[in-house]
Amino acid sequence: MATMKDVARKARVSVTTVSATLSGVKPVSPVLKQRVLAAIDELGYHRNSIASGLKRGRTSLIGLIVPDITNPFFTEFVEHVQRYAIEHGQTCLLGISDADTKREKNLLRHMRSNQVVGSILCPTGGEQDYQTLNADCGPMKLVVANNAMPDMAFDTIMLDNFQAAVIATQHILSFGHKRIAIINGPLVQEPAKQRQAGFLQSMKSAGLTVPPSFIEHGDFREQTGYIAGQKLLALTERPTAIFVANNQMLIGLMRAIADSNLVVPQDISVVSIDDFSWATAFRPTLTIICQPIEAMAATAFSILQDRIAGKGADPHHAIFQPELITRQSCKSPA
Repeated sequence: MATMKDVARKARVSVTTVSATLSGVKPVSPVLKQRVLAAIDELGYHRNSIASGLKRGRTSLIGLIVPDITNPFFTEFVEHVQRYAIEHGQTCLLGISDADTKREKNLLRHMRSNQVVGSILCPTGGEQDYQTLNADCGPMKLVVANNAMPDMAFDTIMLDNFQAAVIATQHILSFGHKRIAIINGPLVQEPAKQRQAGFLQSMKSAGLTVPPSFIEHGDFREQTGYIAGQKLLALTERPTAIFVANNQMLIGLMRAIADSNLVVPQDISVVSIDDFSWATAFRPTLTIICQPIEAMAATAFSILQDRIAGKGADPHHAIFQPELITRQSCKSPA
């Protein structure tokens, strides 16, 4: 295996010049840089970023832990963070927790053992699951995104979930619906808690009562959206509109509607949180509440970089505003 000394010998430069070419910390003339890069290609040299980082006292590795890479929200979030890391000369280690809080803790420890200087965590548990988060992270910097608990002692990034639900519910109400149901995620998670609160508050403000049978809970995944949809559509007096708390459960609901031989929006109106490519592929196209995912990822990455650089002291809590994208999945009840 080729070493940095082999590259320096092949390029007829010093080891310091090779190191400066790879790290970019010092300027290297174009001629010397070209010779170094040519030698690297010819010898097949691969730099050990962890070892070199240990010599400098800090690596260029950051971590990103998400619960489900198949969820379009997290797919896009990961894509943006990975791009920002590359632009900053960093390597992003991706961990997928599969919505398992124990796996989250193991992934955080794994990040630390690989000399990761900072991580972005998208947690899936409740407040009680993160009592030891300080110990799990140790000196590694941490930014919590999406499911952030109130008063967390870490930097947090999240949507104004209460307002997102208010906007969605008011949009449905504007068509004259009164029998409106919700398919929500697990209430242990802060987004689900706030989305349900926003929905119920909007219904109360409109003078409407939501029967318990109109409130269904899934796990933010497609199959539970399908099961919840089947239950709602089987009611003797079914809802005329349904608010769904995320895009994957919306896909499940649309399957349930199709299997029940019903049509959106003629038979039932639908609004969901989270935009995704299929929202415009469905017929009719689906009205959604959009999260500014790129801005959220950019802010999470920027705050993490500041923390790694030793900037700031008190936790920063960034809250992003939702946006209604009106399409064709709502109309007045028959």
